[in-house]
Order: sequence, then C-alpha cells, then structure tokens
Amino acid sequence: MTGPRSTPPQPMLATLGRPPAGEGWAFEMKWDGQRIIASVAGGVCRLFSRNGIEATGAYPELVDPLVRLLAGRAAVLDGEVVALDADGRPSFSRLQHRMHVLRPTAALRRTTPVTYYVFDVLALEGDSTTSRGYLRRRELLDGLGLDAPEVRVPPHWVDGDGGRMLDLAREHRLEGIVAKRVDSIYRPGIRSPDWVKTPLRSNTEVIVVGWVPGTGSARGGVGSLLLAARDDDARLVYIGHVGTGFTGATRRALLEKLEPLERPTSPLDAAPPARESRDARWVEPLLVGDVEYREYVGGSLRHPSWKGLRDDKSPDEVDLPGRH
Repeated sequence: MTGPRSTPPQPMLATLGRPPAGEGWAFEMKWDGQRIIASVAGGVCRLFSRNGIEATGAYPELVDPLVRLLAGRAAVLDGEVVALDADGRPSFSRLQHRMHVLRPTAALRRTTPVTYYVFDVLALEGDSTTSRGYLRRRELLDGLGLDAPEVRVPPHWVDGDGGRMLDLAREHRLEGIVAKRVDSIYRPGIRSPDWVKTPLRSNTEVIVVGWVPGTGSARGGVGSLLLAARDDDARLVYIGHVGTGFTGATRRALLEKLEPLERPTSPLDAAPPARESRDARWVEPLLVGDVEYREYVGGSLRHPSWKGLRDDKSPDEVDLPGRH
C-alpha cells in the first residue's frame, strides 16, 4: 500500500439515493468539506485531495498532530477536512478561505482553523485493509486513538433507522447522511452502491463557462455565473445561471480568476438561451464549483445558490445534476 512518497489511492465514492431500509447498514453524517487522503509513515505525513493533488502545504496544522497521534505507526487514512463555524458545524463557505491557499499564513490558520474528520483506514503498518469489511476497518480506526482538536474520528451508527438518522442530521443542521453496508470492502476510485449518500439539500458540482458583469452594488465583480455539465455523451451542456450566494469579496475574487480564462466564443456544444447569455463573457471550462438548488427541470437549475469553487474536482467529472 502507499507510503509517504508514493501515489495515494483514490477515495471510494458514494451513490446518490434515499436512506436504505433494513439491517446490514451503518450510518455516518455527511460532512461539508474537502475529501483528503492522509499518508503517514516514518514520521512523514502527506495529504492528498480526491484527484491525487498534494495538499500538505494547504493544511500544515494537520501534519504534526497526525504524526504524533499515530506514534510511529504507518497508516493511510480517508476523511474530510472541515472548517467549523461558531456553532461547531462544518461550513463549506468558511473552508473556502483555506481550500485555494497553497501556503496559508499563521494569521489565516488562526482565524480559519481546519479539522480532519477521519472515517476510514486503508492501510496499517504497510498492509492494506481495503479488503476487510467496513465494521472491521472502523474497529481498526477506533483503535488508533485519533483524538485531538485537529484530528477526530466522528461517530457511526449500526443498524439505525435511515429516516431517523436523516432527521438527526436535519436537527443539527448538517449536510445529510451516508449509509454504508457493514460488510462492504473499500474500493478505491469506485462509486459504489454499497455506500449511499442522502443530502438534505440538493447539491451539485458545476462547470463555470462564463459570467455576466455585476451592476449596482455588484459592480466591479461578477453579477452571475453561467453553468454547465457533461451529459451522457460527454457534451458540455448549459444547466442555468447563478447570481446568489456571493459576498462582495467573492464576486471580486471570482472575476480575478475568470478574466485570464476569457475566450471570444462559447465553449458549450449547444447555444444557451439568448436571454441568459446576452451579456455573457465566455471562459475556458476549467473551473468547478458547488451550488445548492431546489430542483433540476427542463435542463435548468431552479433557485440555485453559489457555495464556492472546488479545486479537488476535475471538469471531466461533472455530470448532470442528480446523477451522483
């Protein structure tokens, strides 16, 4: 299995669906953060994003705690890096202050600290654990003693009621739940029906293909973003625009990222509605973001709200809303 200088495994992914009924399932809360694989061996810790890009420098405050807590043991861990709000809940908007900073200053680390929520172990002392069932891997993980302000192992519940677990997530204003078969092996890089995620709010990744300049209080920044995704034939198709969920600083920061990507023509494989693209400034389809939305009908997102950019997802991974 991977060591600190080798390529990490890709994380296993969940399918989208309702909470499964019946016995044989364990439940975890769904955390609103960035998926990170941690590899620790020989006193060296490296962190990798979902697409294998090293993120050690982005979250340096996690390195020493992981090495210290593992106390000389080698391990490969799977989890989510989160930034907690004032009520102790993961906040993706807070994490935005850290996700795109390769070398955060000490001041930024103080004002926006992060925590690593570890929910799986893929290797111990050089031996792969991926062929072991979920419950056995959780036993191994619980035995590692990963308990510090910077590193935690969140709880899991076995043979619970999916509807009740979803209510619990709603009561605590969390993102949703993930159900995992208790005997499921870990399948790196596979989106498996053995893991089922149920978000409380509809959420999707999008590809930014253009923007409309802001007016009024949004002048000097982005007014709205034009969004796209890949259909079943890998065509880049328009799925709507988003103009809410931005702060003034976010609108200006997005403009700085978009202007260097500007192109004279639309990158879409079919023309979008003229009323939504009349004043559009087109860009290369390279930036991936997250939006929440009420529903996806008629080829367009209804009531979308911007959550933020993601640098751990490739544009080629972005399918139509509701697929994953």
